[in-house]
Amino acid sequence: MKFTNEQLWVRFQKYYTEFPSIGLSIDLSRLNFGEDYVASMDSKMRQAFEAMADLEKGGIANPDEKRMVGHYWLRNPSLAPTPAICREIEETFKSIKSFAADVHAGKVHGARGPFRNLLVIGIGGSALGPQFVSSALGQPATDKLDVYFFDNTDPDGFDKVLARLQNALGTTLCVVISKSGGTKETRNGMLEAKLVYEKAGLKFEAHAVAVTGAQSALDRVAESGGWLRRFPMWDWVGGRTSELSAVGLLPAALQGLDIDGMIAGAKACDDITRQANVEGNPSAQLALMWYYTGGGKGTKDMVVLPYKDRLELFSKYLQQLLMESLGKELNLQGQVVNQGLAVYGNKGSTDQHAYVQQLRDGLNNFFVTFIEVLKDRATDSLAVEPDVTAGDFLSGFLLGTRQALYENDRESITLTVREVSPFSIGVLIALYERAVGLYASLININAYHQPGVESGKKAAEAVILLQLRVLDYLRAKKGHWLTSAQIASGIGAHGQFETVFKICEHLSANPGRGIRKKLGPTSFAASYDMG
Repeated sequence: MKFTNEQLWVRFQKYYTEFPSIGLSIDLSRLNFGEDYVASMDSKMRQAFEAMADLEKGGIANPDEKRMVGHYWLRNPSLAPTPAICREIEETFKSIKSFAADVHAGKVHGARGPFRNLLVIGIGGSALGPQFVSSALGQPATDKLDVYFFDNTDPDGFDKVLARLQNALGTTLCVVISKSGGTKETRNGMLEAKLVYEKAGLKFEAHAVAVTGAQSALDRVAESGGWLRRFPMWDWVGGRTSELSAVGLLPAALQGLDIDGMIAGAKACDDITRQANVEGNPSAQLALMWYYTGGGKGTKDMVVLPYKDRLELFSKYLQQLLMESLGKELNLQGQVVNQGLAVYGNKGSTDQHAYVQQLRDGLNNFFVTFIEVLKDRATDSLAVEPDVTAGDFLSGFLLGTRQALYENDRESITLTVREVSPFSIGVLIALYERAVGLYASLININAYHQPGVESGKKAAEAVILLQLRVLDYLRAKKGHWLTSAQIASGIGAHGQFETVFKICEHLSANPGRGIRKKLGPTSFAASYDMG
């Protein structure tokens, strides 16, 4: 059912909650759940709270990998299950701040002077969190280092970034992030960067820092190569919940951001969202509403619309946090459930001129999460019309869009923060991390593994091995023009004709690979030869 404006005012007063200690409010009134819904979910929520409490105490919350899940300890080390883990967290935090201070003071420097730039090389959680925080909190006028990212294995992407650094490599610090040290995309980016440094007559190792697991492949490379520093990644912190570990704190500290403020915000949010009652727990409210909107199956997408440019990357960050955590084929008992919660979004009011049209008039297969930021800027704003600023328009577009959507039976949640600050970013990170954990308990899945990602990696490795066979065969048959089907048959790749075709097309499109292509009467009659 849809409520009238009068009913909405009553619901707003009941389902709008302020959390002053963390500068957050949450409005659930524009979701059409019934008055008995929260009470009907009481038993499920009690189980979720108990599971979360066990997780924080060091229980094996990731049964597939027999791992604890300890990202909550990062902002309150005293909660760690052992004194050793507590000391590791505290010592790492201190060493991050100390190293950043030495870089800023020029005590640690590049071959051609103090570091002025930072190149972060990572992928997934090792890039999305740092990118989000850098974009949200960066201040070009005061940042200590300018930050760049390699977050893929795209050669053209490498070139685009390196073109901006080509005359400044001697003052560019590289942070390479990979827990296992074997992530191919990160390794490839590191090798590409290393080559460019060497071509410039510079020693890459003298400009490099590693964030990785102890004794990983990357850890061994960094140790043997004499890299500047190595910082730890622990197996009890997953990539998508690693922003408040060295993964995110080191780049943020080097950029000059207030990492103490981020930690404080996350800790304060944890203190509130640890409460085992829905009314006083904003993460529990989110989890419960996600369950309502999708019928416990994620049947509706979540559209994230932050009305603030600084939060533009928040939806991208949440995509990984939610979809990698919640998109699972099996439940904890091994039954097929195909769970998930799709996330997409950009920012307001940009989306007024993009997909809001479909949100209002098209498929009703979503709910919106509006994120409202009360403070426009640090200084006074120009009146673009009498008594109206640009920020007033931004607020008006949010409120107007929310109303227009609801009038057409489109539901929404609204989160409000006072400002974008290190504290509020820490709050938002912690808020959604716990909401994901609670929702995972409601739908009975393991939120802390990623078997689909691992299967994709294995499939990619199989393609690379097949490509090597194709190249070996073409070398052996040099001077003979062969179709992709002939090549596939020649190497015994029966059932993989399409993959061999795509491999040949890719190789022949890149002159440096030495594969020539001769067109035929059809795409599949084209032939290839080792030139």
